[in-house]
Amino acid sequence: MDKLSKSDRETLNRAIAEAESRTQTHLALIVVPASDRYAMYPLAYGALFALLLAGVMAILWPRTLVGPAVLGEVLAFVAFSLVFDWLPLRLLLVPRAVWRTRAQNLAHREFAARILTTHRGGVLLFVSLGERYVELLADRELHAKVGQASWDRIVGELTADARTKSLRECLLAAIASCSAAIQTSSRTLH
Repeated sequence: MDKLSKSDRETLNRAIAEAESRTQTHLALIVVPASDRYAMYPLAYGALFALLLAGVMAILWPRTLVGPAVLGEVLAFVAFSLVFDWLPLRLLLVPRAVWRTRAQNLAHREFAARILTTHRGGVLLFVSLGERYVELLADRELHAKVGQASWDRIVGELTADARTKSLRECLLAAIASCSAAIQTSSRTLH
């Protein structure tokens, strides 16, 4: 998935406003580059590679003085830590289970802050680009009306379309699908 431009965000905000007026339901969209900073991973892997380098140096050059060896190890630690801090590489160092947990936790915190704190309830569509994670959360009443199958279908379509379409197109389609699902559930209850 690609990033959103200012124009894309404006288009999405208009689509959300239209969906909210049609459904009388609050809809929030959150798109983040990554769900966490994962700051520990570049440091841990930097230290590991620096120690490995020090071990190789000790084997290949056993007569190296301690001062230059320690300096080499410190420089290696700093260099590896900086290289591993590059987001795409940093995300490769993080176990997938950690990705999912962090993304899910952020989605639920955003849901609590943006949906549950409003007295209207609503729906949150959460996308974390780095983890390639999508979650759709609805308040209890709306979730009961629409049903998990509808939400799962919308998320499935968004993730499938993300392979071939722009992020903007995928999110516009998801917003339209959320609106349609809410409208359909409201009509069937009356």
